[in-house]
Amino acid sequence: MKNWLIGIGMLAFVYSCSPNNVNEDASLGKYFKENNVEGTFALFDNGTGKFTVYNLERYRDSAYLPASTFKIVNSLIGLQTGKIVNDSMIIKWDGIDRGRSECNRDMSMYDAFRISCPAWYQELARRLGKDTMQQWLDTLAYGNKKISRIDTFWLDNSLKIRPDEQLGLVKRLYFNQLPFHKINQDIVKRAMLFEDNPNYKLSYKTGWGFKENGNSLAWMVGWIEENKHPYFFVLNVETPDKKADIPVVRLKILKGILQQLEFMQGKR
Repeated sequence: MKNWLIGIGMLAFVYSCSPNNVNEDASLGKYFKENNVEGTFALFDNGTGKFTVYNLERYRDSAYLPASTFKIVNSLIGLQTGKIVNDSMIIKWDGIDRGRSECNRDMSMYDAFRISCPAWYQELARRLGKDTMQQWLDTLAYGNKKISRIDTFWLDNSLKIRPDEQLGLVKRLYFNQLPFHKINQDIVKRAMLFEDNPNYKLSYKTGWGFKENGNSLAWMVGWIEENKHPYFFVLNVETPDKKADIPVVRLKILKGILQQLEFMQGKR
């Protein structure tokens, strides 16, 4: 498995560094400035091989905790190893109120993924164990591959990943090129589909955590399809503002950028 798998991050890095296919679009910076955040955005047109990037240096050279975007990989490992039977499998709530009432219930993988409940996936990670998890992180060449505690490593800044690696991961997922059974990749892709209408399909996973300096760090990673043609994206935002409404801000930035690039309008 390791012999044929090209490192996800290296593949994306090679694409991103080719001077002939990168369009650095400074105009996209207004969406970050309007929302008082720093960050980066990149979009890869699979048909032409072209990248549109805002803040190339951050996209290519900086690594951050994956937060709940790691649920993509956690789900795939759980399904592949049989710890998750299917996306309807229930893990019972342990009765601890962690401040999110929507998570205070027995829950399926599909629901836990879509409303991004940490406790469900922390329990899954404990069931997988550190050795199994490490083996898969090594196989996938996922970020820096570091595990601290088995149920917090994607949240506590031990595991870190670059935005270009995130884009490479979702691209491989879309084309069923990750070392998991196709059915398991399809299950995760189904959970990522949030908008489906005649003009486009928008699939993504969000993430939100805190850096060592206390700044909020948020992600949206996925793809938009128009006329059955995929465009892969990664959005990474950061702010020290503790009052920032991160779920609203990141979606507002993503949709603003996509609309400026003439997506979601039936023009593609």
